[in-house]
Amino acid sequence: MAIAAHRTHPAAFLRRVVQADLAVSAAAGALQLAAAEPLARLTAIDAGFLRGSGLVLVAWVAFLGWTLSRRTIAAPLAWTLIAVNLAWVAASVLVWLEGAIAPNTLGTVYVLAQAAVVAVFADLQYFGLRRQQRG
Repeated sequence: MAIAAHRTHPAAFLRRVVQADLAVSAAAGALQLAAAEPLARLTAIDAGFLRGSGLVLVAWVAFLGWTLSRRTIAAPLAWTLIAVNLAWVAASVLVWLEGAIAPNTLGTVYVLAQAAVVAVFADLQYFGLRRQQRG
């Protein structure tokens, strides 16, 4: 008896990564909007800054949702996702390094962990795009 190898469509991987990006971004945005004050006390990051980045995440989630409503994620759209994620990583590190925020240790971990997760999404989106292009 032969066992058929399960092969997913090359575009499915990219779509799943975008879905995961949406879910994680929605959770982070909701946390920063709903619990800005307690999160600010824990991290020493200004509550207004947390709310502002939470609002940016709401817009990002809307864009990801729109992206997922497309029949396919075309290369220019995938490159946009990758670029925005890399910009988030750079901005996260820069606001910390340049002193725009002065988080405590937990806040630093929060900022850098968030940047690391977003960097992984950018990398996986790039991998998914390359896989999709190879077919």
